[in-house]
Amino acid sequence: MPTEMSLRDHFYEMRSRILRVSIIILIIIVFCITFGFKIYSINLSVINISDTLYLPFIYPDPFNNLAIQITSFMKDTLLPVEVELIQTAPGQAFFAQIYVAALIGIIISIPLLIREIYEFISPAIEEKEKKKINLIKMLTSTVGLFIIGLIFSYSLVIPFTLEFLYKYGESIGVETFLNINDFITFVLQFLIGFGISFELPLMMYIISLSQILDRDFWRKNLRYSIIIIVVFGAIITPDGSGVTMWLIAGPMIFLYIVGIFLVELKILKKQV
Repeated sequence: MPTEMSLRDHFYEMRSRILRVSIIILIIIVFCITFGFKIYSINLSVINISDTLYLPFIYPDPFNNLAIQITSFMKDTLLPVEVELIQTAPGQAFFAQIYVAALIGIIISIPLLIREIYEFISPAIEEKEKKKINLIKMLTSTVGLFIIGLIFSYSLVIPFTLEFLYKYGESIGVETFLNINDFITFVLQFLIGFGISFELPLMMYIISLSQILDRDFWRKNLRYSIIIIVVFGAIITPDGSGVTMWLIAGPMIFLYIVGIFLVELKILKKQV
């Protein structure tokens, strides 16, 4: 029988787990701002093969690193053609790539973070409940939903929002120059916001599975949840137009309804 841990022991254990995740994220950040990615083409005609072989190659280059390459990709794919990125103070471009590298580190570290959280709370879970939890499936679902949120935000919401806000300046004939720090912060705000919001059905499912809240709670509090979601959308969106707020609140309300459906489906499976 495991011995009961004191509050201090819990604190030290939590600190060590947070430290492990932080070290991994830091290593990824350093890698992203130190190494670049390039594809080399090798002509195979020298060995009588009429084809070209493309090989990915990682090489050290702090001025064309992975974070800069991703930032350039964001600039080319998200910004309207008429908008120019500028740097108004030394170091802004450097800190922008740090933010991008940190996002990469967080995304890659999600499986480790979930495992550390599970191992921290697992002593408090009964053995019968542990058998119901498939850690691999939970990791896959969490990472999958987060990535879907990123893709949805990057491919639909951010381009529409930037174009929508740009039209305001275009309507009065002013040139738009966007600070690189503001641009990266704007993009990351949406990416992280949508990545987290797409976890909502899974969080509802896990809470219901642990019996912290009963299945009727989610349906009874739908109207209050909508208000909270709308407030969350207003806080996380960077403008006061009200349009972009609904670009986050709308999908979250839909995801909340999906979460209710998943909870009800789980209950029905138990009753069968």
